[in-house]
Amino acid sequence: MKKFIITIVLAFVTNAFYAQGAFDKFDGQDDVTSVIVNKKMFDLMSKVKVDASDKETQQYINLIKKLDYLKVFTTKNPKVEADMKAAADKYVKTAGLEELMRVNDGGKNIKIMVKSGATDSQVKELLMFIDGAKNDDTVLLSLTGNFDLNEISVLTDKMQLPGGSDLKKASKGKR
Repeated sequence: MKKFIITIVLAFVTNAFYAQGAFDKFDGQDDVTSVIVNKKMFDLMSKVKVDASDKETQQYINLIKKLDYLKVFTTKNPKVEADMKAAADKYVKTAGLEELMRVNDGGKNIKIMVKSGATDSQVKELLMFIDGAKNDDTVLLSLTGNFDLNEISVLTDKMQLPGGSDLKKASKGKR
């Protein structure tokens, strides 16, 4: 029984850290632009004083308090693109993510996957993969925390994330 409990605990701990490690190989690679924001930075950002009448900024502050990690990787290198796609596909299968939205627009393929939280609109993890078309970047975005999907548009506006317009579409009543 003791071994069984230890095995279960290790499985949960490993799965929790896998999201942070699954895409780390892209950080620092040539031909890859990366943006990584951790919980400490979100905590610092949330301490900014804002005017109480600025509702949009207040929504943004409330959202970033709920976030743990944001990782965005972009590239135009075909070899790295293929590696990103394989890593994303493998991660989706092992992390228990469900498809929220899929769009094929002019050769650009967008997939948004989530791990649901306590309610229909609550999300623990969001993964977005955009297959670049022709001269567009391929984008891999991973966001973890405990946030409401409807709040994402505020994040994409304020942080100007690659693929943000596609992510904004997903937050508009898709759940």
